[in-house]
Amino acid sequence: MTKYAHTEALVVGGTGAIGLAIAKRLVEGGATVLLTVGTAEERAHAAAELGPSAGVLEPAGIEDALAERDGDGVDLLFAGAVPAARPLLGHLRDGGALVLTSPTPCPGTVRALAAELAGRGIRVNAVAPGCIEAPGSGAAPLPPLGRLGAAEEVARAALFLATEATFTTGARLPVDGGLNTH
Repeated sequence: MTKYAHTEALVVGGTGAIGLAIAKRLVEGGATVLLTVGTAEERAHAAAELGPSAGVLEPAGIEDALAERDGDGVDLLFAGAVPAARPLLGHLRDGGALVLTSPTPCPGTVRALAAELAGRGIRVNAVAPGCIEAPGSGAAPLPPLGRLGAAEEVARAALFLATEATFTTGARLPVDGGLNTH
């Protein structure tokens, strides 16, 4: 599948399982991906999962990795929060997209950053995951849909906002099984 062919993406600062799920879908679609992962064990696991189309590095290595790439820029940036994204905005190509992936992106912050980057044609949106299944997480109350969500479901929503919702900016999309609707 080549849905994301000729797309360069950077996935940083997100929840580990969600970031990896986003990176997997991008690689499967033909994108070139850089993914930051905290520990050496997590980096080895991610590298094995993603294969040669992805660079897996520790967060401190982002700037060097971007400087080594041709064109020194990415089309898509997925970041856990604004503080993780802000230092990398200069590497996001005009016309690109930023999607925040932490559970608590403030709607006002998302809208403000969208307004700030609109002049460059960059769309800024956020997914707000809630009740997502995670290894080692204890029993959690179930949302109205009656089950926990999966990192893959958050990844699909994030990729929709990044690549298909081309007339959407400043939006925050809850991916929480209806938790915030009741």
